[in-house]
Amino acid sequence: MSTAPEAQKPAKGAKADAKAEPKVTAKSKAKAEAAAAEKAAAAKPAKAPKAAAAKKPAVKKADVAKRTAHAESRLAQILIAPIISEKATMAAEKHNQVLFKVMRDATKPEIKAAVELMFKVTVDSVQTVQHKGKTKRFAKGVGRRDHVKKAYVCLAQGQELNFSGEGA
Repeated sequence: MSTAPEAQKPAKGAKADAKAEPKVTAKSKAKAEAAAAEKAAAAKPAKAPKAAAAKKPAVKKADVAKRTAHAESRLAQILIAPIISEKATMAAEKHNQVLFKVMRDATKPEIKAAVELMFKVTVDSVQTVQHKGKTKRFAKGVGRRDHVKKAYVCLAQGQELNFSGEGA
């Protein structure tokens, strides 16, 4: 006696034939060729940088010295002035931070390097704030204060900067 589920199952040989011969259409051939072309294109650039890296000329010591000298001259200009205010004093006491007015295009790594170069201290972190200048009325019309960038520089534990001039 045959049951309904067994009648629906194809023979074992039919399954093997269906797996062995999938339908091949023009679209599937085009997709296969496109995938092969992409793999080949992806493989070529991976080899090119290795060859280019081997051909790089050696860096001369004089070139490195010029770059660091330029960087030091830029670092000397990054810090404009320390900010001495009630808020700055509170930040110094609570978080061991020092506030500086810095150039508006200065980056955090540049600010860190400038403070370490100028004051011979270790800097843990730098946070920056951009303040837009206020619009103010003057006797002959309206003016605007300058835009300012401030840097909160967190010093390493046990280090401090003294701007009062005592003990210098």
